[in-house]
This record gives sequence, structure tokens and C-alpha cells, in this order.
Amino acid sequence: MTDTDTKIRCWWCGDDELYRQYHDCEWGVPVHDDRLLFEFLCLEGAQAGLSWITILRKRENYRRLFDQFDACKIVSYDDTKIASLLADPGIVRNRLKVNGFVKNARAYLNMLDCGETLDDYLWAYVEGVSLQNEWSSMARIPANTPVSDAMSKDLKKRGFTFVGSTICYALMQAAGLVNDHVTNCFRHAELK
Repeated sequence: MTDTDTKIRCWWCGDDELYRQYHDCEWGVPVHDDRLLFEFLCLEGAQAGLSWITILRKRENYRRLFDQFDACKIVSYDDTKIASLLADPGIVRNRLKVNGFVKNARAYLNMLDCGETLDDYLWAYVEGVSLQNEWSSMARIPANTPVSDAMSKDLKKRGFTFVGSTICYALMQAAGLVNDHVTNCFRHAELK
């Protein structure tokens, strides 16, 4: 996709300004902030069965309603808080997904209690360095990989939910564990 500034982008962001901004400034940028990684993990799970743009358009509402993804606060959500979240049209009102955020907060805090950060945990899957893929077209980019399969299996064992292999691979792409910008996209070289 080319815009007036002649930048070539991955096709998926189209001409939606919010999507382009996400593509240009966030997607694939290596993230090492635990709170932001927890947010990404939760939001990728919220996306299950939906398009990412749906979640992206609701992201600020998610941040506001879920206490900026403060796991210590989320883990204490009771039935009244859950009911208020499910009544808010600013998020995807799916009980399993909302309860999944609470479950994921609990699993994440258990990791921290054991002295393990989400940053260390996730980046260990790529030995601390972004995997640099060389995809010539989006059609070649896989939905999951053996690495995302292993991550998914272990996250589930640790008590996380909505962390299937495809969701884990999307998390890896979003948080920069892999560079899946196509080779002719201007961001591919910038993130290499």
C-alpha cells in the first residue's frame, strides 16, 4: 500500500489512519516493558475470532476499563466489576474473554512471584533477539510456528487462557519478537 508520502506498507493496514499509525509506530517494534507485554497478551486474546482493527479501535477503552492493565488491580475484579465491564460497549463484551483477563492477571502475577518477568519469559523463546523474517508477500507469513506452538503450550500450563498458537504468534509479531513486515515495506528495513 502506498500513501501520499510514497511509503510502501504491509497491505493489511490499508488506508485506515489508525491502522497505519499502528503499523508505522508499533507493530513489530521490540517491547521489553512487562506491563505493555501483559496488555498485548490480553488484547491479542480479546481479538480471537475478530479482526485486530476491532480491538485497536477499542484499545483506549480497554486501557481505561482495565486499569491500564495493572495486573494487581485486575486480579481483584469481583462479579460486580465484571458485570460493569460486560455492560460497557467500549470493549468486546464476551464473558469468557473478560474473565480471561482476570485469569491471565493471576497467572502473570504467579510468574512474578516466582521471580520471572513476562519480558524474560517471552524473549527467551527467541534467545533475546528479534527473529528477522524475509517474507516477500503476506501470503507467505505463517499463522503459527513451532515456537508459538511451544509458547502456547507452556502458557496454558501456567494458567493463561486465550493463548492458542495463532494468538501467541500474533503477540510475537506485535511485540517485535519477530519482524514480519514484508521485505518491500519501509518498516522491514527499519526494524532489521
